[in-house]
Amino acid sequence: MEVKLENLSKVFPGSKNRPATVAVNNMNLTIPDGKLVGLLGPSGCGKSTTLYMIAGLHKATEGKIYFGDLDVTGMPPEKRGIGLVFQNYALYPHLTVRQNIMFPLENIRPKLSKETMYEITNKMAALVDIGKYLERKPKELSGGQQQRVAIARALAKTPKVLLLDEPLSNLDARLRLQTREEIRRIQRETGITTIFVTHDQEEAMSISDFIVVMCNGVIQQVGEPQYVYDEPANLFVAKFLGSPAINVFDGKIKNNKLYINGKLLDSKGFEGKEDLDLGSEDAYEAFKKAGFNGEYNDFLKVVYNYEEQNVENNEQTEETTTEKAYEKGEPIVDLEIQNDIIQKFVDKNPNLTVENINSALNDVRIEKKLNRSVKIAIRPEMFVIDPKGRIPVKVAYVEHIGRDMSIVGNIDKQSSKLRIIISSEMRSSVQEGLMMFSARRFYVFEETGERIK
Repeated sequence: MEVKLENLSKVFPGSKNRPATVAVNNMNLTIPDGKLVGLLGPSGCGKSTTLYMIAGLHKATEGKIYFGDLDVTGMPPEKRGIGLVFQNYALYPHLTVRQNIMFPLENIRPKLSKETMYEITNKMAALVDIGKYLERKPKELSGGQQQRVAIARALAKTPKVLLLDEPLSNLDARLRLQTREEIRRIQRETGITTIFVTHDQEEAMSISDFIVVMCNGVIQQVGEPQYVYDEPANLFVAKFLGSPAINVFDGKIKNNKLYINGKLLDSKGFEGKEDLDLGSEDAYEAFKKAGFNGEYNDFLKVVYNYEEQNVENNEQTEETTTEKAYEKGEPIVDLEIQNDIIQKFVDKNPNLTVENINSALNDVRIEKKLNRSVKIAIRPEMFVIDPKGRIPVKVAYVEHIGRDMSIVGNIDKQSSKLRIIISSEMRSSVQEGLMMFSARRFYVFEETGERIK
């Protein structure tokens, strides 16, 4: 059964002391028939809310949900043909395993015979490999066995769509590995479209046909797990996927080339020429976006210190003073001077902040393709020890991880700590202090998170 979400949103109303929460924001997604899809993201990203809207437990604020060609947006959960497995299993403690699996079958109309219900129960129990526990109560089972009972119960009615809400989070590491493999096996054998919610990237990437990475209620990227890992659409996806996490550090695009600490890293595929003049109309528009309420002439007075200059120049006429005061003057491109001027604006205007001004100025640099700061990201396994490399790393210490080694260090004058994974065969090449590396693959992102290369 294909599941299609069109412009789906969920807003939880606020109160006097709490604003409304946008849990899911204008989601568009098509889940193909018979696929296992992982909704992946940090806590609070909207993945469980999405699942509950598909299930009918949450009413969508806006948008549509389709099962095939059928609009189920306003349909109650019991009529949608779904099987739902909760994080806490939700088994009835006073019923046996058999009775738990049979429970949803007893509500089917026209009513099924006892023989039919037993047949289905035995089939489901065999599918999830709990046939020998049918007469036990849930408390007599391990966590993994209870989870299998919950899956068997969800499958008993032959649902069109199987929904799993973080089904493995209560299991220990060994059981999580075993149970996720079982979930994949069961899904393949039944062919039921399955949506699997998790914050564990390893789980999602190991068993999903494709993953949906979410953040703040918005889909960041959809694709096959390996592709999303190799080709992250933005900085959030790059940082979220991977263990150890991807290394992120500062770089700069200047005159269409990429630099680290003033040293050339790459010269192809970048756009960025000229520096932003803080006295330009583009800069003024950025200040307005950040909250500055004055006219352009008022802006220039602060940028060029004309108020102070005019106090000292008493011999000038008012007309001459005004003309001089509104003259643009020399371009201000030095970042240190720009930072001082920005602070002066903040001191004079309580509604401005350094963060908002810099963010707005950076948007101008990106839009106009000017020289600008960027983020460079390299996965730990992509570094190569290279005496002629262009990435200088100050080695702090070395950790051993099985047959591999993890070098921990940083790039001079940068706060970000780097973790580099290399084969233990290269141990003799590792030394304390400064080492040079190159990278088999690196990514470049705007400071807003948008991927450049």
